[in-house]
Amino acid sequence: MDGDDDDLFRCAVCGISEGDSSNFTQSNLQTNAAVGCGHQFCMPCVERELSRRKIFNCPICETPVKRVTLSTRSLDDIICEKDTSWRRRVMKVYNKVQSDFHTLIEYNNYLEEVEDIIWAIVNEEPNAEEMKDKIKKYELQHKAEIATRQSQRADEDRSIADRIAAEQRDAERRKREFLEEEKIIAAAKRRFKQESLQVSLGEREEVSKELLDAQKTGYRNEILKIQRNKKAQSEKYNQQGSNVRPPPGGYKNDIKMDRALYLKRQAAGGGIPSGSLLSHEKNWDLTVSTLFSRN
Repeated sequence: MDGDDDDLFRCAVCGISEGDSSNFTQSNLQTNAAVGCGHQFCMPCVERELSRRKIFNCPICETPVKRVTLSTRSLDDIICEKDTSWRRRVMKVYNKVQSDFHTLIEYNNYLEEVEDIIWAIVNEEPNAEEMKDKIKKYELQHKAEIATRQSQRADEDRSIADRIAAEQRDAERRKREFLEEEKIIAAAKRRFKQESLQVSLGEREEVSKELLDAQKTGYRNEILKIQRNKKAQSEKYNQQGSNVRPPPGGYKNDIKMDRALYLKRQAAGGGIPSGSLLSHEKNWDLTVSTLFSRN
């Protein structure tokens, strides 16, 4: 078993590995990505064999080796990528959930059928093409049901994304509140230290009672006081509304239109609406008067 594993990291033709001292060219080993092989070949052996013919067989497992099947990645990486790609395509068509079945056994049989399809295609089993045709046929027969379940899945994904976004916003809000509280506590500590220094120097008689109480309660009363002040200011602003300066004499809802006010608005351009017929007639009369005016 260990000998078979060691063969996977050596050239299947000459037996050289990347770390051998005899690897003078320091060439990287190429993996035959064909399913069932996975053996590696050094570039000198690949170039020598492919210069004679387009395809040569692996000396260990007799699997055909082509230039297009050679890759610097391992066979496990290639199969994993292929499995992920086909699994995404198959699950997009076979997208039933447990609630679509009467019993758990039926749902498990459905999942087993899906896994058999993916396994056959990824590992290039003899019935791989048959499984691909089965996917196309199933998609055509259940096109409406597949679209409905995809829509439901999209709605569920959006709902989950909205909940995650809401939780992130809530976490950011709590973080901002925590940082704000830390700033308030730090400021209160600086004030307490400053006043204590002033007391020791004789500049003050004693530290203010507010700071002493704040220190006893872990400065939480300072936080609550600032929060209450912010809440009171917010409520006062909501009650007062926007701070728009009223005109002299206050707002006037009902204004009696007299001739003086009408002429004043007309002089300012507000006498006749711009889109009315009177506006067009006024402009026409003005145009005619300027064309046929007497000098």
